[in-house]
Amino acid sequence: MDVVAGVHAVTTAGTNLYVVQGDDDVTLVDAGLPRMWHETTQVLTTIGRTWDEVTGVVLTHGHFDHVGLLARAVAQHGVPVYVHSGDAHIVRHPYRYRPGRPRLAYPIRHPRAIPHLAAMVRAGALGVRGVEPTSLIDASDVRLPGGLSPVATPGHTDGHCALHLPSRDIVFSGDALVTLDPYTGRTGPRIVARAGTRDADAAESSLASIGSTGAMTVAPGHGDPWSAGALEATLIARRTGIA
Repeated sequence: MDVVAGVHAVTTAGTNLYVVQGDDDVTLVDAGLPRMWHETTQVLTTIGRTWDEVTGVVLTHGHFDHVGLLARAVAQHGVPVYVHSGDAHIVRHPYRYRPGRPRLAYPIRHPRAIPHLAAMVRAGALGVRGVEPTSLIDASDVRLPGGLSPVATPGHTDGHCALHLPSRDIVFSGDALVTLDPYTGRTGPRIVARAGTRDADAAESSLASIGSTGAMTVAPGHGDPWSAGALEATLIARRTGIA
């Protein structure tokens, strides 16, 4: 799916990664789940690129459902991996993180989440391998592949960064702002539930940074893209609260 010109979404189990097409390069934002490899390869083929031409995978954060393709991309094609230093440990060990609340109770309290969580398992969510990041970034880094600019948005994880692409008027919000919460099944702009978010207060504060980009399109880590402006999305998310 084309989100905006030159930005293509690959979606499985409500989880997104994005292929950013430049004039002379191609960059991935996030790396989804393991079984998204085939669809991502198809997108690359459609735009006339190969995995060997991917200049980097830039991660919004290191959770298992956003690093699923990394091990294969690194091993087979030497694709560089960029992530904030605060999430480097999770990229190495995708299941070693502590959420704000225990996850096991959420499918019982929110049965609408069960189909989404089951689909993630089928897409390989339980078999993600970690990798060693190639480059550690911070919010002042202006030399990322694809012209991406990191925006510090801690809360979901310690090192979470949204990625702003001013030339396409789009911000990749990762899990700092989603339109589908996989832990509750609820849709619309919101913060991911405490079952996946480490610090809810910090996550709420980070909404302002996403809104301040002024981007018209928000490309979330889960759910459909939002095209009514980043500021409006953050205002709705703030009113909605966090489960």
